[in-house]
Amino acid sequence: MKLRLGTRGSALATSQSKRILRRLEALGHEIEMVIIKTEGDKDQVRPFVELGPAGLFVRSLEQALVENRIDFAVHSYKDLPSLSPESLIVACMPERMSQCDRLLISKDAHDPDAPGALPLRQGSVVGTASARRMALLHDLRPDLKSALLRGNVPTRVQKLRDGNFDAILLATAGLERLDEAVEIGDAEALDRSGLIEIDLDMEAFIPAPSQGALALQTRKDDTAVREALMALDDAKEHRAVALERRLLALVDAGCQVPFGAWCKADPESDELSMVAFLERNGVRNRAEVYGFDIEDLAQQALGMLLAGESSK
Repeated sequence: MKLRLGTRGSALATSQSKRILRRLEALGHEIEMVIIKTEGDKDQVRPFVELGPAGLFVRSLEQALVENRIDFAVHSYKDLPSLSPESLIVACMPERMSQCDRLLISKDAHDPDAPGALPLRQGSVVGTASARRMALLHDLRPDLKSALLRGNVPTRVQKLRDGNFDAILLATAGLERLDEAVEIGDAEALDRSGLIEIDLDMEAFIPAPSQGALALQTRKDDTAVREALMALDDAKEHRAVALERRLLALVDAGCQVPFGAWCKADPESDELSMVAFLERNGVRNRAEVYGFDIEDLAQQALGMLLAGESSK
């Protein structure tokens, strides 16, 4: 079957799309990769909170799907808003990679004796464009300063190496996918020599919903494409992400709201356990839920995250 794969043009996006391309080719499909520039790629200056509704990195890809210019799109699942065009569906979520955030630190800013989970010297400047990461960073270390960091992964790392920041926060999965791509010749090596890298504990530094996962999106009525993509689906991990995404939809949080959710499924019982946080109007609430029913767990978590709001 001949399929047109739509993707962003960044090194990370193309490398993870090539991984999907090869897996589908191994199943006998012929894949054409189509590069599409998104709104998030065009504006590299303003923070996400100023760029409008969620979906900066996916709207152009979704429009290409609706207009039948591509057959499916490969997204970083966390970039996908909770509401997409009615005619589209996430047909497949391949196996998920690490869900945590990684702190990259310049040697001069590293302080192994610093309090808590962030070994940074007093008053260090940490680069990020995420409201979630800013909120968690300031909660763990109020003395630290956050500064706007935009651009693709190589650009962000280079800004750290150039001394624009003392440290930066990135998704571990993106770095791991780029490292894999380098090993097989799909990307140029990312020079991180001299930097100290620490994967942050997900109970304390809660990831974004569906972080570490890819979403393969297509048209609902394109049965043949949906069936082709389903061969790559990781059903257990997809179920855990479905809970994170359901809570995201209930909270209706985009880039503008500090919100995180991380769920894991017990490999034997399939029981789901999720931790989440939400900060609104200066108030931060945390939720921890356990069980089997996605809708019930999402509603429980929502109640905990909104606790106290009705009395204000």
